[in-house]
Amino acid sequence: MVEVVARFVEGNMMRHVSTMSLTSSIGLMAIFAVDLIDLFFISMLGQDALAAAAGYASVVMFFASAINIGLSIAAGSLVANSLGAGKTVPAREHAFSASIFAIAFGLLIPLLALPNLGYLLGLLGASGEVADRAADYLWIILPATVFSGLGMTTVAVLRAYGDSRRAMFPSLTGAMVNGVLDPIFIFTLGLGLEGAAWATVAARFATMLMALWPTIRLYNGFAIPRIGCFLYDIREGMQIALPAILATVATPVGTAIVTREMAKYGTDAVAGMAVINRMSPVVFAVVLALSGSIGPIMGQNFGAGRRDRVREAFYDAVIFSAIYVLVVSIILFLFRGQIADFFGAKGEARELILLFCWPLALASFFNAVIFVASASFNNLGHPSYATWVNWGRQTLGTLPLVVIGGALYGATGVLIGQAVGGIIFALIAGWLSLWMITEQAHPLKQLKCRFQLQRRMHEMYQEVG
Repeated sequence: MVEVVARFVEGNMMRHVSTMSLTSSIGLMAIFAVDLIDLFFISMLGQDALAAAAGYASVVMFFASAINIGLSIAAGSLVANSLGAGKTVPAREHAFSASIFAIAFGLLIPLLALPNLGYLLGLLGASGEVADRAADYLWIILPATVFSGLGMTTVAVLRAYGDSRRAMFPSLTGAMVNGVLDPIFIFTLGLGLEGAAWATVAARFATMLMALWPTIRLYNGFAIPRIGCFLYDIREGMQIALPAILATVATPVGTAIVTREMAKYGTDAVAGMAVINRMSPVVFAVVLALSGSIGPIMGQNFGAGRRDRVREAFYDAVIFSAIYVLVVSIILFLFRGQIADFFGAKGEARELILLFCWPLALASFFNAVIFVASASFNNLGHPSYATWVNWGRQTLGTLPLVVIGGALYGATGVLIGQAVGGIIFALIAGWLSLWMITEQAHPLKQLKCRFQLQRRMHEMYQEVG
């Protein structure tokens, strides 16, 4: 059994930020790299409709993943805050409650989505053979949402304990399983696009098992709460979970808007965007990892009353992401032609890929600012701020700008409009986060009182139990 300590309340903050972000990104990068290889294998089948179908299906899957990410954010926030305050029993109870929610939503999502796939894909602009193939893919992979949900939540619990190394192993395991099974299922067994789906299902199951083992074996990370405690967890946990879910769901909404606009410019444009959507998470995995990695750092320090270190974590995360995005963007610029050739992109698809590699890749820095700000909102007791910022970015900061961009410059204008919206809302999110951390003590005092009340309630439940 590993000794449970709040690891982030002491030591160099930049080291914590860089270590957590890089280790978290390794697992994410492995997963997204396999997704990218999926798309490469599918393109080798020589059917453009399959690549477009994969693009539409990935948008639908993103909705399910967004809900799981929201639940994992809530789990990580609650567990980290309890550990920072020295309360290990509530941390284990929060982890158990979050896992129950993940299982429930993992079963509910496919029950609601599968009977309505035709309608959902139609909203995205898919039709004919492309819609049919996307539906076949989703009928296989959506029922595995329960595996990915429980896996994500458990990984968030590991990160809350500060165990960044073991938190990356589940994702690496899943990526290896997917990478090995992809060519076997797609080519050897001749399953094509459906083979890629079955490989992903197996990978999600492997990821879940690798996350549960260290959490249970090393940290005894789950504790079945008493009835009163479980009802308490529902009320308090969902105050973070629901806004976090709503904030995360905003991302696939924005992606759906962009996909629908891009569909106006033909299958090549959609296929090009599908490559970008698969390539971007690979090269900017560290940026995507920020929301999950910086959250436990802020949560533990806030639970320990170290607001100065929360502010330091914000600045260090922004500086770290700026350096990373600049380096990666230069690499993409230098190899932009080879990247386009690798996917056999031509015409509109090639233009979009080249535009992404330079200069739009630089706009990923502003996405990082939004991720860091959202982590501060979720872990400092204001998750509704993350909801408003993310929904504003994905609606007001997306729809009018991509429509205007498309009208002016066609398919490339759609991507430009999306990037401009990200810049605007990154400035808003960054200002709001710093205002909350630095200038306004009153909301933090309110949250401190709330945590004191929570502790008294836990003590009361323990006495009653």
